Amino acid sequence: MEKKKVNFRWAFKEFIWPRRKILSIGLILIIIRSLSSLVLPYASKNLIDEVIPAQNMKALSLLLLAVCIALLLQSISSFSLTRILSVEAQRLISLLRAKVQQKLLTLPVSFFDNEKSGALVSRVMTDVEGVRNLVGTGLVQLIGGSLTAIISLVILIKINATMTFLVIVPVIIFAFIALKAFGYIRPIFRARGKINAEVTGRLSETLNGIRVIKGFNAELQEQYVFEKGVDQLFQNIKKSLTATALITSLSTFLLGLTSAGIMGIGGYYIMQNTMTYGDFVSFTLFLGFMIAPIVQMSNIGSQLTEAFAGLDRTQELLQLDEENNLALRTQKIKSIKGEVTFKNLSFSYDDKIEVLQNINFFAPQGSVTALVGSSGSGKSTISGLVTAFLNPTAGQVLIDGIDLSSVDLNSYRSQLGVVLQDDFLYEGTIRENILFPRPNASEDELLAAVRGAYVDEFADRFEIGLNTIIGERGVKLSGGQKQRISIARALLANPKIIILDEATSNLDSESEAFIQKSLEALMHDRTTFVIAHRLSTIQKADQILVIENGAIVEQGKHQELISVKGRYYELHTYQTRI
Repeated sequence: MEKKKVNFRWAFKEFIWPRRKILSIGLILIIIRSLSSLVLPYASKNLIDEVIPAQNMKALSLLLLAVCIALLLQSISSFSLTRILSVEAQRLISLLRAKVQQKLLTLPVSFFDNEKSGALVSRVMTDVEGVRNLVGTGLVQLIGGSLTAIISLVILIKINATMTFLVIVPVIIFAFIALKAFGYIRPIFRARGKINAEVTGRLSETLNGIRVIKGFNAELQEQYVFEKGVDQLFQNIKKSLTATALITSLSTFLLGLTSAGIMGIGGYYIMQNTMTYGDFVSFTLFLGFMIAPIVQMSNIGSQLTEAFAGLDRTQELLQLDEENNLALRTQKIKSIKGEVTFKNLSFSYDDKIEVLQNINFFAPQGSVTALVGSSGSGKSTISGLVTAFLNPTAGQVLIDGIDLSSVDLNSYRSQLGVVLQDDFLYEGTIRENILFPRPNASEDELLAAVRGAYVDEFADRFEIGLNTIIGERGVKLSGGQKQRISIARALLANPKIIILDEATSNLDSESEAFIQKSLEALMHDRTTFVIAHRLSTIQKADQILVIENGAIVEQGKHQELISVKGRYYELHTYQTRI
């Protein structure tokens, strides 16, 4: 996919315009703060040129009162500004994180096959944070700072146009260099987000695979890989720090030269009696009010640059095509029978090598279809097509005669159950993991699923039974126990079509005996697809499809295929000898 930079129009429409009222309040507050801050320079001129020479105590009191009121207004407006906009910015970050996570869940499985989970976590949690500089105080301060600088510039010209011109030249030079620097920094910030996501993803994988790492004594290797990623992140940060330090140092130098020039010229004008002491002090103070926002704006510009870099990646993700495209998937299936047909179906990843070629078969309602064959033959691809995790390159998958590519996936998958080879369990209790597909199921329904999958056989051994916490990915349980929880989950879902992908691959003989009984209950009157290397688990299947090199080479029942003495017979004979 071609990467596009976020344009301000998109950011304005998406984040700023919907919050125009609260941002307008923020703008009013910053105008009040800016105008309040200008009282002090005016008061200083009056104090030096008029009040002190006249020794007017009443004027001095009024002057001090005006300054105190201005300071109070400045403080109140500053607090209100931060309180209103910063809170709104954090609320937007929360909403945007939820929106990105929601978008992720709508993307096809193929997207996740090509991405690291840790990297995606970084995109959800980190990339969106920059939006606070748009809706928070950053953008409003940029506008308010510009306003303060313009008002101060007008007053400076009124006080002394020549001195003001000498100020403007280095400021313009600084602004030009700063804009160029921000153009250089933005790609660095964008690359930082990518590097940070990769480092986070690798760390997440390392922690999840800690047993494998320790088992192969690979700690030093993982340490090297992580240190390399961290160093890349450091080099990126060093580049951005160098650029921002250059801007800051340049601003200090140029503005310092300006101040020195003002001192010299101002001193000259005072000695020539063409400028009063009050005018000089007032000019110096207004100069600070003009320059300070410009320097502040350079910092805000850096923040906005970083914000847009993160939003580049967020926008890129939000614009990805969703899996369940309702413009194409217009048909909803309220209640399916479970008839599945593969019609002249072919499939390839990325339109390259075909994984499946011209697959044709029919699975009647309530039947059991077993898929066997060597590793990589295409069995799991067929199950992925039934679940609509994958879409055919050519041909059709029909559900009750309806093309699955036109079916609303929500209506279809609500009647689908899966027990995959890689059991996925949350870090919670046994109860929570079984209730996953139906959190509001009754206690009787839960216990029926528990008994049906023989989960009670091991859960009763724990002190708190189903409320036992099983650890991340069920690390405290054996493979057979995790598999039985997965089957109980499928039983509770009460689907019309079941996919069992290597459902007995992790089981010992005792566990398999329990599982075979529970699977009979699970498969009863449901259309079932079974993928199994252990052929003893599928001998009762209504039809067995032998898949080799992406094609169906044999099809029939167990005894029929044994009598043919073909590929199935070879696989069965080989396993019998082991």
